[in-house]
Amino acid sequence: MSAPPPPPGDPGAAARMDGRAWGVLFVLCGAIFLEGIDIAMLNVALPAIRADLGLSTGMLSGVVSAYVLGYGGFMLLGGRAADLLGRRRMFLLWLTVFLVFSGLGGFATEGWMLLVARFVTGVAAAFMTPAGLSLITTGFPAGPARDRALLIYAGTAAGGFSLGLVAGGLLTAAGWRWVFFAPVALAAVILAAAIPLIKETGAPGRAARSLAGFDLPGALTVTGAMMLLVYGVVRLEHPGHGPGLTAAVFAAGLALLAAFAAIERRSPAPLVRLGILRSGGLVRANLGAVLLLGGFFGFQFLATLYFQELRGWSTVETGLALLFLGIDAVLAPTLTPRLVRRFGHIRVIFAGFVLAAAGYALFLTAGPDTVYAAMIPTLFLVGLSFALTYGPITIAATDGVDEREQGLAGGMLNTAFQFGAAFGISAATAVQVAALGASTQNGYDAIRTALLVPVVAASLGAVVIAFGLRARRTTAPPATAETAEAMTGATR
Repeated sequence: MSAPPPPPGDPGAAARMDGRAWGVLFVLCGAIFLEGIDIAMLNVALPAIRADLGLSTGMLSGVVSAYVLGYGGFMLLGGRAADLLGRRRMFLLWLTVFLVFSGLGGFATEGWMLLVARFVTGVAAAFMTPAGLSLITTGFPAGPARDRALLIYAGTAAGGFSLGLVAGGLLTAAGWRWVFFAPVALAAVILAAAIPLIKETGAPGRAARSLAGFDLPGALTVTGAMMLLVYGVVRLEHPGHGPGLTAAVFAAGLALLAAFAAIERRSPAPLVRLGILRSGGLVRANLGAVLLLGGFFGFQFLATLYFQELRGWSTVETGLALLFLGIDAVLAPTLTPRLVRRFGHIRVIFAGFVLAAAGYALFLTAGPDTVYAAMIPTLFLVGLSFALTYGPITIAATDGVDEREQGLAGGMLNTAFQFGAAFGISAATAVQVAALGASTQNGYDAIRTALLVPVVAASLGAVVIAFGLRARRTTAPPATAETAEAMTGATR
């Protein structure tokens, strides 16, 4: 997949990739872009879907929750399945499932049809995404080449989240079903290119050859635990609807998680080796991922409410207004690699969280008469912060992990991303609803109060990463001149 080893005396070639490696990277980037744009486009199209199909608010919320349950519930299992059953096999199989059920969603005429389509699409993404990430972390040699590939990959994913809002607005104007059909066309192109380009990066483990070696009890308990915990987070959006049931859901999820840990300690071939959690860098990266996506999606949700419900802007106008968030699609593969080479990925992540907190705080001044030009600094800072943080966190979460567990590491990271996104939206919604219930607050005041959720999330993210800065200063040796030269060669 990658270029052959460079000759002595040519360290810059360590980060260069041949044509096949670029082709593989573009295919995998296309898949993660597809996953990101699919989520963002649907969120913009929800009002049009409700109007056309006559869905209740509960059913409409269920359409979003179904994808979240499938994605978050099966992500850890999907990551480990890539390690055990073959990364290429899992990627191609579940990309096909994603294509089929996205198309079925476009033909839906009833709410339950959308629920089924979105749940299965979420499950497909849960298997496809960690398989794609592990194809990069095992197919590109550790060092500058892998870091470069990961930054481009993560930048593409970030661009999908942001540009999906614009694309969703434009497609919804033509008809909401195009929000489902457009991903089908993109998935078909990616699949056609992936079949000849992608090769298996490692032999499937023993569990792939023997059902007796597969940790089925662990798979069932962790999937059940993740689904219950994600469902509990989604229920937080409506704090007044059965708080006792919400607490019971969280308790059941935590109980299953404890049972999973007990099973893994005794299993001769555990689905998840618990020792991987002893890595401080991996734990910090995953906590940072939760806080990053929690802040970003919470802000995105509140900004959409501000533009559409309070300012009365259309979906197209809202999508174009949020276009500045898409600056990360340009900066992530261009500016971020240079900063990582110069300062290291931990410092870049820390700076990204600080900028995010500043950007979210600036939006607190938005009111009924605020001109759009005054909002541009906020949107630019948020987009810049996402570009600086998303890719380097991906490096931090997979750095130093054994090749046999790269799928697991990718599954853990994407689970953290999914939990963060769900929690950010739910927490922002809960705070906004509570603020609206206060007699002294109007719609604008309620959104200002809810904006404290992304501000706090970004601030906590900076604190978490700051511990990594301290640990790195006490343990990491200084970079050698040869290493710096090799990294510089990545952009020549």
